[in-house]
Amino acid sequence: MTAEARTVTLDRIAVYPVKSLDPEFVSVADVVENGGLSGDREYAIFDSDGNYVNGKREREIHRIRSSVDLDDRTVHLTAPDQDDYRGPIDDADDWLSSYFGYPVELRRDTAGGFPDDTTASGPTVISTSTLETVASWFDGVDTDEMRRRLRPNLELDAPDAFWEDHLFDTRETTVQFDIGDVSFRGVNPCQRCVVPTRDPDTGEATPGFRKTFMTRRRETLPEWSGGDWFNHDFRLMVNTMVPDSSWGETLAVGDEVVVGDVLPA
Repeated sequence: MTAEARTVTLDRIAVYPVKSLDPEFVSVADVVENGGLSGDREYAIFDSDGNYVNGKREREIHRIRSSVDLDDRTVHLTAPDQDDYRGPIDDADDWLSSYFGYPVELRRDTAGGFPDDTTASGPTVISTSTLETVASWFDGVDTDEMRRRLRPNLELDAPDAFWEDHLFDTRETTVQFDIGDVSFRGVNPCQRCVVPTRDPDTGEATPGFRKTFMTRRRETLPEWSGGDWFNHDFRLMVNTMVPDSSWGETLAVGDEVVVGDVLPA
């Protein structure tokens, strides 16, 4: 599998300090001990039964806007018909419970956070050209909105839409690639949930989103999107693992991407 010869670089880094809330864009990010990014999904909201309160289960979470200071762990939260909250993240439980209308609590995990995929727990990867192309499939959806729907960690400046599909192969393999000093293993194209089908501001479903997405994904699937992962076409973005030899390394915007070998899983 051969990627394009043009140099590909890391163009954007996003961390999501509170799982399912808004991203913070940073110029550098350290890799922590599970292979995730420092500060990414470090907090998550749970109900009284210990279940996630996230976009998959709670549509109203889309209406919350958040801004987190990653240095002092304070947050600004806003939502319709709710007074703003400004203060420590750890003290936001009452505001969140009032908004949702049932008791919730924020929990923190400093050792890798709360990733969606606990096996492929590294950063998710997509290219800007992919976001631009997929946004063009939907009337009234621009690149930034598609970015907010898909919620990637690492965004690449790559020559072609779906270039990131170079970074996975078959179910029995992974693809080794480096971004700067960090080594990755590309595992699979991410199987999408209900979240991208909704307006990221309101939580309202976009009519026909899944059908349109799957039809256009199949029509535009590049020849390099190989392997046996596409048992369905609601897949986009690459899930990764980071070997422990790269834990503690730092990613920076502008780092070069170098694709290596296909390895046994």
